[in-house]
Amino acid sequence: MTKCLNIATLLFLLLAVGCSSHSKGYRTVDGQMLGTTFHIVAECECEQSDIYRSMAYLDERMRSSMSIFDEESLLSRVNANLTDELDDHILRNVEVASEIYRLSDGLYDITVKPLTDAYGFAAKGRIDHPNIDSILEFVGFDKFRIEGRRIIKSDPRVQLDLNSIAKGYAVDCVAAWLEAEGAKNYLVEVGGEIRSRGVSPRGEAWRVAVDSPYEGNDTPGRYRQTVLRIGDAALASSGNYRRFYTNADGEKVAHTVNPKTGLSAHSRLLSATVVASRCVVADALATMFMAVGEERAKLLAEQMRDSVQCYFVLAPRHGDEFEIFSTLKPEVEQ
Repeated sequence: MTKCLNIATLLFLLLAVGCSSHSKGYRTVDGQMLGTTFHIVAECECEQSDIYRSMAYLDERMRSSMSIFDEESLLSRVNANLTDELDDHILRNVEVASEIYRLSDGLYDITVKPLTDAYGFAAKGRIDHPNIDSILEFVGFDKFRIEGRRIIKSDPRVQLDLNSIAKGYAVDCVAAWLEAEGAKNYLVEVGGEIRSRGVSPRGEAWRVAVDSPYEGNDTPGRYRQTVLRIGDAALASSGNYRRFYTNADGEKVAHTVNPKTGLSAHSRLLSATVVASRCVVADALATMFMAVGEERAKLLAEQMRDSVQCYFVLAPRHGDEFEIFSTLKPEVEQ
């Protein structure tokens, strides 16, 4: 949360005039941002219109900084070698990404954009038979470094993709702004990534559903695997059961890509849900677990259980029942 205080303070200053005096109550706001939806429930003194304005401002700031779909964004210009200057948002996300990269032994890597482009999961149309070996020549966290606020690439074709972490970062920034507004009870959700504090309007712990990861479950929230109770925590999930396609050779291509082999990452791990103190961390870790596969994911989850809690859904070995692996604390499980 502390990494978002600058933007939170700026949002507070911009909106302070618009925040009217009001008896405390819960506000519910739904809308669009970062190419997806957001949902906020917060006990605060600001009106709904004030929250909408703050979300619109944050959406514009995040898009102009980190969008890979907007050719005019700073990240797009960095990827096109039109500038090497980075802003605070990119720097903060790269810092967290570097920690997860080391934890995963290189299987979580934000330089996979050329691969996700080739497979059609980023800003470009897919290539039926991409030359993976040639693309791997300029994929790898070790192919760039940060000096001050500048990025130094060993190959100009190196490109960054922060989609696996930026939504979590945005959630943390929204939470920081709400807390600057005095909110002690809230839930923020952006594209399925969540951060909460305190209690719901019913005076109970916030309840969050985890979707059942079967192919064809394309409507978030309709078919639930379980429901978790969270208090002051962040939650993010990742899975390969929605964003995938079958290529011309009849092979399943999922959006999680192994940056070492260049191939789509497949294992029995169907979805990974992570509960952590910051959503930017939970977001990156959920993607990392999908990339490393079931056995290493379980091992890492056990090693991290004092600071991070995990809920994995795995394909059945026998029969049709999903297998569950969990390091959740008892008070979190519904």
